[in-house]
Amino acid sequence: MKPETSGSERDVPQFIPLPERALLVVAGKDAAHFLHNLVTANIETLAPGAMRSAALLTPQGKIITEILIANAGEAGDAEGLFLIDVSFGYADDLLSRLAAYKLRAEVTIGHAPEGTSVAVLLDAPDYASEDIYAFDDPRHATLGKRLVGPRDILQSIGEGFACAEPAAYHLRRVSLGVPEMGKDYPSIDAFPHEVLLDQLGGVDFRKGCYVGQEVVSRMEHRGSARTRSLPVRFLNGFGVLGGATVRAGEVTLGSIGESFGDRAIARLRLDKLEDALQSGAEVVAGGVPISASKPDFVTFDVPGVSASS
Repeated sequence: MKPETSGSERDVPQFIPLPERALLVVAGKDAAHFLHNLVTANIETLAPGAMRSAALLTPQGKIITEILIANAGEAGDAEGLFLIDVSFGYADDLLSRLAAYKLRAEVTIGHAPEGTSVAVLLDAPDYASEDIYAFDDPRHATLGKRLVGPRDILQSIGEGFACAEPAAYHLRRVSLGVPEMGKDYPSIDAFPHEVLLDQLGGVDFRKGCYVGQEVVSRMEHRGSARTRSLPVRFLNGFGVLGGATVRAGEVTLGSIGESFGDRAIARLRLDKLEDALQSGAEVVAGGVPISASKPDFVTFDVPGVSASS
């Protein structure tokens, strides 16, 4: 039976398969501690049934892989069970890196069983099923549920909702200003602050050491993050190729990520953006005028920009 919908198109529940995502599984007595010591987020406080944004960094603090980690275990279980939702193109590299850190830890690391898939359920009432995992997306309430389970079961669930292509999810995501590695920035090219992981709960500044912590902590305490990601709209109604340079006159402000409709995410130097706005210079990406907006979840100031619409 199809769920009831409101009169607003945005409120129509949508089921969106994400074949571009892969699942890794980390299990065992030391699973939580093992992941906690490697990634930016606090995994030891991640409750069963919850998901958290995180990243694995280089020693220099650059993001190797951005991930979503879910605690798929049961409360009180001695054996931990964590699912890592990662962009398909980075899954094998991440698996190799995790295996290299394993040493004597009592964990098993591997791909999820063949046929396991990821989907998103947007704008639906609270959803649960004994046949799959359903996690609230931790980054923003309107990014809905991440569903994980056998592909055939997910397909049957999707039959009860309006189905959409991944582009519909990414349009929602970039409009909100939630960056994703592979779409909005490449591996080993950005610090966590630059892609808002500090704003999205993906960095714990009170936990113990992890790879790259010193650099990230220094940026936080000194307030030295000048480059930030912002959602932008193309004023001609169309996007440009991802990676296009953002300029104001002859000054380079940053670069654009992959476009979805007339929206994208741009990594911009905020000080240079402020100078451009004060001078009245037109800000363009790939030659197309753009306007930036401020994500509703960020705590830093954005020059001349109101909350995103």
